[in-house]
Amino acid sequence: MQSDPIDGARSASGAPHVPRVMGLGDLIFFYVITGFSLQWIAAAAAAGPQSLVIWPCAFVCFYLPLAFSVLELSSRYPADGGLYVWTREAFGEFPGFITGWFYWFSNLPYFANVLYFGGSAALFIGTAGRTDLSASPAYFVAFSLAAVVLVTVVNLVGLNVGKWLHNLGAVGMWVASAILIALGAMSWHRFGMATAVTASSVRPGLRLQDVIFWSSLAFAFCGTEAASFMGEEIKDPRRTIPRALLISGTLIAGCYFLGTLMTLAALPIDRINGLGGPIAAIADTAQRLHWQWLIPVAAVSIALGQLGSAGSFLAACSRIPFAIGVDRRLPPAFARLHPRWGTPYVALITQSVLAALLILLSQAGASVRGAYAILISMTIIANFIPYLFLFAAMIRLQGVAADRSVRRVPGGPRVAICLAALGFMTTLLAIALAFVPPTDEPHKAVAFAKTVGATALVFAVGCGIFAAPLSRWARKSTAAHTEAAPPPRR
Repeated sequence: MQSDPIDGARSASGAPHVPRVMGLGDLIFFYVITGFSLQWIAAAAAAGPQSLVIWPCAFVCFYLPLAFSVLELSSRYPADGGLYVWTREAFGEFPGFITGWFYWFSNLPYFANVLYFGGSAALFIGTAGRTDLSASPAYFVAFSLAAVVLVTVVNLVGLNVGKWLHNLGAVGMWVASAILIALGAMSWHRFGMATAVTASSVRPGLRLQDVIFWSSLAFAFCGTEAASFMGEEIKDPRRTIPRALLISGTLIAGCYFLGTLMTLAALPIDRINGLGGPIAAIADTAQRLHWQWLIPVAAVSIALGQLGSAGSFLAACSRIPFAIGVDRRLPPAFARLHPRWGTPYVALITQSVLAALLILLSQAGASVRGAYAILISMTIIANFIPYLFLFAAMIRLQGVAADRSVRRVPGGPRVAICLAALGFMTTLLAIALAFVPPTDEPHKAVAFAKTVGATALVFAVGCGIFAAPLSRWARKSTAAHTEAAPPPRR
């Protein structure tokens, strides 16, 4: 008889036991590092003053539905697995698996995306920006691969150590945001607004490309659900998660709005770009104010923030194959914990290796900006699909009785359904618009075909993994447990 390949004590959810190491402060830092990024301030500022109106709309149409859904669903099912578990409980094993698969895969291009941004900021450490490296694929690949190794090692040692990288990254984000906001305000005071903000300029455009931009800003609020993948590692999650959501959501929304406004105050639109906008705004303004010493401080802060963001998503998303492995829908190795550190080391290493391969492939015959745009598009589509299931699960589970200890949405099921429906429609629109090629794309048909093909391929691979080969693992597990079971008493 074979022994159970999953070692260690099991929690009530059936998963191997892991210690609860994340308190309220850690969770606030985690939500900030996963739900906020200066790169979205750059994208918003590059689109002009209309972003100042779109930010509140994105907050209402996407963040609030997401936050309230996470609040209730994580309270109903606080175990590791988060979104995967919620969808599985609402719709069954296959939808749950596909949801987890898309979310997990979407973070592979995300690592290159976020680390390219960090690499761009790192060019300003000790210099005014290395223009010789700013368009070098070799530099960005080397920086990204080194960062992947670092965040993998830190997370392998354990969340009690890895959380300090997440916390340090969140502090870096706050420091960089504070510098950007302070310099923008001082520049506004001394030199006036670099970009005019008028009643006509803040009016959102109605062109297709404008509407596409709105959906990208909604994507900036993703990440609120990430901590719930590590539900069994959060101290008192039913009390801690709602408080952390309230505090972090306020901070994130405020930083996005003020950061965008101050970037527009410091730089004209034609000098803002998505890959280096915030650090460029900081460098330009600091030089005009003769505060050049702030440039390396901001560069280090942004680079640390991006490392923390990569580390936090690596930690969270590794719990998806871990939870699926516990459910016997992936090889049992994915459900193993490291004998010394208690981390899902197989899932962590697998995700890191694939992220590194995608970083290398993303530069094959493409410029840095071209690869950056492709990664953004792939991330939006693959990441948004699971949110359709999340909001649908929220609606479906309103008809399922919940324990009194579960935190429900204020206003009851009707309010919960309305919020989830709003989030579902916003997500559906974002997915549709993400397939539209950019206006400056010279080969629109090819770009559209690549996007459709990549998304279809991801879905097909997920279906293939769930199908016959994994069913064998599930059958073997069932057979092993049946063989090991004692005979019934007569």
